[in-house]
Amino acid sequence: MIRAARPDEAGLLTDLALRSKAHWDYDEAFMAACGDELTVTPQEIEFHRTVVAERERDGRVLGFGTLEGEPPQGAIGMMFVDPAAIGQGIGRLLFEHLLATARDTGFSRLTIDADPNAEAFYLAMGAVRIGQTPSGSIPGRVLPLLAVALDRRAVTG
Repeated sequence: MIRAARPDEAGLLTDLALRSKAHWDYDEAFMAACGDELTVTPQEIEFHRTVVAERERDGRVLGFGTLEGEPPQGAIGMMFVDPAAIGQGIGRLLFEHLLATARDTGFSRLTIDADPNAEAFYLAMGAVRIGQTPSGSIPGRVLPLLAVALDRRAVTG
């Protein structure tokens, strides 16, 4: 089930983001450098249209995502899946929900600053690589910059 995140879940979502990032075997120094960027605050939850994927039978949060910016162009700012749930369709469910919400809100295009390990997932979901962007946490590191068109004219650039 996808639902709006609650401000009191900020700590839980931060922990989930850190666990999900660590899944890719980044070292301790890398993870420490990403700490601020992966911290979710109660204020950001509503501002960034944060949603969670929750397992219905026990209410466990399996992933979350954010839709950032204002129409017509925005971004999927964060999207993380609990490592124990990777490969179970949670990422696809979150991604499709964020795209549907973006369309309903009036967005025509979303960008994604993707972790290199997640690029293949986003490409499989229909995103295209449009360049690269600097990491917000690691000086000198660049990330794949992807885009998803919500109308056919919005793909490039």
